[in-house]
Amino acid sequence: MPNRKKECVAIVHHGCAKNLVDTELMAGALQKKGYKITLDPYEKDAEFVVINTCSFIYDAEKESVSSIFDMIAAGKKVIITGCLPQKHGEELKALIPEAIGFLGTSDIEKIAELIENAKKPSKALRGKENAECDFFVSKNPVCKYPENLDRLQITVGSSSYIKIAEGCDYACGYCVIPKLRGPYVSRPMEAIIEEAKTLANKGVSEIILIAQDTSSYGIDLYKKPMLSKLLEELNKIENLSWIRVLYTYPTNFNDELIDAISRLEKVVKYVDIPLQHSHPAILKAMRRPVIDVLAFIQKLRKKIKGVCIRTTLITGYPTEEEEHFNHLFDFVKAAKFDRLGVFEFSKEKGTYAYGLKPQIRSSVKKARKNKILKLQKEISNKINESLVGQEIPCIVEQVRDDGTAVLRSYKDAPDVDGLVYAKTSEILVPGDIWNVRMKSRFKKTKPEPRVKNYTKSAN
Repeated sequence: MPNRKKECVAIVHHGCAKNLVDTELMAGALQKKGYKITLDPYEKDAEFVVINTCSFIYDAEKESVSSIFDMIAAGKKVIITGCLPQKHGEELKALIPEAIGFLGTSDIEKIAELIENAKKPSKALRGKENAECDFFVSKNPVCKYPENLDRLQITVGSSSYIKIAEGCDYACGYCVIPKLRGPYVSRPMEAIIEEAKTLANKGVSEIILIAQDTSSYGIDLYKKPMLSKLLEELNKIENLSWIRVLYTYPTNFNDELIDAISRLEKVVKYVDIPLQHSHPAILKAMRRPVIDVLAFIQKLRKKIKGVCIRTTLITGYPTEEEEHFNHLFDFVKAAKFDRLGVFEFSKEKGTYAYGLKPQIRSSVKKARKNKILKLQKEISNKINESLVGQEIPCIVEQVRDDGTAVLRSYKDAPDVDGLVYAKTSEILVPGDIWNVRMKSRFKKTKPEPRVKNYTKSAN
């Protein structure tokens, strides 16, 4: 009997790296059931399109909704998954009757079942009168990592994300994540280590640990924060070159974790710790830990040699007065962050801050953001100038046809930070790590630093 041609399913991804892992898990579940996966939603053989949505802020929702209606207009059978259906529930089902199915954040394992159900004659007229629709959205999600599923990676490169926990136990005033993802649930350490070994054996040089709050890893399973212990174990994997940690939360960023980052050779000296603000009154209004943030930054720099510190801040949070903003501005000036992202407060239904008064005018939020970004540009330029003449470990991302190598330094996380451009007579392979001597900071013409071998991953 001849083999039946594989049915094709397209996948569209929106949102953060944590959402990307969910997308790859769904792709893996579909591939396991015999489906061919494409990232081109317009491919003619793709009858079904799975759109994994983001709903963290309004702009992210708009982008997801735009994809949904584009695919409906293209005549595709659309399945909406992730944060958007989790946030809006039955309301979304009523607003988009053309969709043939919905999956919430804790129901991604049901993706193949949903598509199989959608093929049944009773579902063929979805969007029309009396049509049926699968709606797998838990009202109170508890997201547990599906260890039985193998990810089908939809991104190709030298790095890969590993999700070490789901959900969040905090209740920050501006954030909907606890309602979308449920309580904090750590993965067993053994499962994370096994996944890291598998990725390393496939040629991944850098693993990037992610969760809504990575510094609290293990607190539910082992009754205490265990990120430092996890880093110890991951550091033992022979054919792994770099380990990077994102999304650390101040509360459980303890001395053990600082020591692990400082001491372990494969853990890059990069701290990503979203602080959001500096003024105690605003931190309290945000329902964030009130700490001496400048003292904490100074401690990190003292304990971790060569550390690169990245943070994100919010301007225009409700009740933020001029004196609060000036405190934040002075804090940024004193802290001199290596990497900094600034966001205007986004008013989200279902959060504490939604009804907090007084709300700040949009023009004020934007002006404050721009003022800090202008300051940070000056700080970043001085930091970049100080790097000239230094040799910095960099990971090879790609080599262009013209011979230009595109690399990323240990100070730069994928997608959110910068890149290094180099020309060399050496043979460079994506995933290898080299020392790069910086000749100049970024200009209109690409700098051409000298490249020297640092270490190579065992790909």
